[in-house]
Parts: sequence; structure tokens; C-alpha cells
Amino acid sequence: MAEDKTTKEDIKDKAAEESAPEVEAPAVVEEASEAAETAEDTKETFAKSGKRSKKHIEEVKAEEERQARKAEAPKEAAKPKGAAPITRPRIERRGKKYQAAAKLIDSTKVYSLKDAVDLAIKSKAVNFDATLEAHVRLGVDPRQADQNIRATLVLPHGNGKTVRVAVFAPIDVCKTAKAAGADIAEDEEFLRQLDKGTIDFDVLISTPQYMPKLGKYARLLGPKGLMPNPKAGTVTTDIEKAVKEAKAGKVEYRVDKQSIVHIGLGKTSFTPKQLLENAEAFFESLKNQKPASLKGTYVKSVYLTTTMGPSIQIENLYN
Repeated sequence: MAEDKTTKEDIKDKAAEESAPEVEAPAVVEEASEAAETAEDTKETFAKSGKRSKKHIEEVKAEEERQARKAEAPKEAAKPKGAAPITRPRIERRGKKYQAAAKLIDSTKVYSLKDAVDLAIKSKAVNFDATLEAHVRLGVDPRQADQNIRATLVLPHGNGKTVRVAVFAPIDVCKTAKAAGADIAEDEEFLRQLDKGTIDFDVLISTPQYMPKLGKYARLLGPKGLMPNPKAGTVTTDIEKAVKEAKAGKVEYRVDKQSIVHIGLGKTSFTPKQLLENAEAFFESLKNQKPASLKGTYVKSVYLTTTMGPSIQIENLYN
């Protein structure tokens, strides 16, 4: 009987041991916790936007992969280039009339003013009444106030253009301007026309006391060169004289940003003597505009030409 009791107790102890939960060793638990912490540390964090956002990082990786594939791809053989295009000389790209006119001029020769005027009339390359133009390169610096050449002169025989003159002045002065030959001479009605953007004149003359009224139209008149200016003689108290000079062929010239003066001296329908006298009057006026502060050459080169025609170099009249 004693043996049977011992056997039953042994069986119960054994069953209790089997049913009891297994206790992990401390070393195993520590390894598991360290692995979890490492996983959390290695987990990548992203910003909501910007260069650290998930979307931007994925785009950068995709671009790097694309560049890598492109570098590994075999390069295509360079295509052979064709023959260089043949560029014709500039004179051959001109019209027939221009080429015929250019043959009359020796580009290596420097002509006198009289010979250049005669040759310019002969070498006219257009069918209409062309303008004889003078182009003078100066040795001035237009950025300097005292070297910014700007002047007016009345050509002895006019410039061949029909000039429409407008006068903005008091009513009594407008009557005098009309008698002197002004095409438009008005007071308040003139401003109403400018409000509509109507400009049907070539020269605008005003009195000094009326200039403030034109201030708000500077953006309309300024870019067209129609804003009255004391230097141009279009702001004056002697309206009658200004109108007569404008009608007689008063012209304004000024140096541009490249230090060149351009001016029309008359039409090719003028006689050579008339054109020569106009040219001499211009060069005399230009000579008087030489700045006192200028050091060095005043006039570097002078060319005459007709509208759309070849240029003719003339001798420097100031040397």
C-alpha cells in the first residue's frame, strides 16, 4: 500500500511541474529588450514637409537610381556634323539697287563734304524723295551732364518736311500763334484732346506758365519727343518767333547713348548747293557745342548717307 501512495504523489508532482509555466532565463529577457530598443532607434523619422519629408527623400532616391542607370547605359555614337553653312558677304545680301549704288562709292576713300553731297544724290537707292542724313561719332561721354550734346538750329533751306505745329497757351497768345502759322493753337480744348490720346502734331510749343498743366501728360508726350523743353526752344514767351522757326525747318539734334549724332539735312530733291549749305550750317552748330571739359578728340568720324543707301565717309572738318 505504501508503494502505491508514493507512486500517486510522484505522479501528481510530475504533472504539476509539467503544467507550471516555464520561466525564461534573465539573459534571454535582456537580449529581447535590447533588440526592441535597437529597432526603435533604427526606425527612420520623416518631417511633414520639406527636404526631410518622406516624399522628397523617395524622389531623391528615385533620381539617384535613374542617374545611375543612365551612367551604366551604353553611350550612343556622336552623329557627324554637316558642313558649315556658307555665309555670303553682306553686300551680296543687299538689294540690286543698293549694290548698284554701292559700286559708285569707294569705301577706302575719304571724300570732301562737297563731293560727298554730290555723290550721295547720285547714289540714291530708293524711288521716293530720300533724306540726306549725317551721322557723326563724337568723343564725348553722354553720361556726363556737360558732355550730353543737345542743340537746335534753323537750316537755311529747311529739312523738306511739312511740320505740324501745336501751341498750348492763353487765348490771346493763341491768336498770335495762329497768325504766325500754327496748325493748332488752343487752351483748355487742347487738354481735352490729350485726355483722349489724340496727337496730330509734330512740334508742341508752350508758355512757361502753362507747363505745369502738361505735367500729367509727360508719359504720353515724353516717349514721342513732343514734351516742350527750354533747351529745344519749345518753352518760350516769344511764341510767334518759335512758331515761325519751327515752320521754317528748325531741327533738334542730340547725342545718343553710343555718342553718335544723327540728323536729316534735307531731301535729295534739293539742289546740291542747298544741301551743302544745310550741312555746313549743321557742322558749324556742332562745332560750337564742343564741351570745355572735353579732353581728346571731339569728332571721331563723319558719314553721309541717303535713306536706305550706302554710307560715304567724309573728311573730319575739325582736324
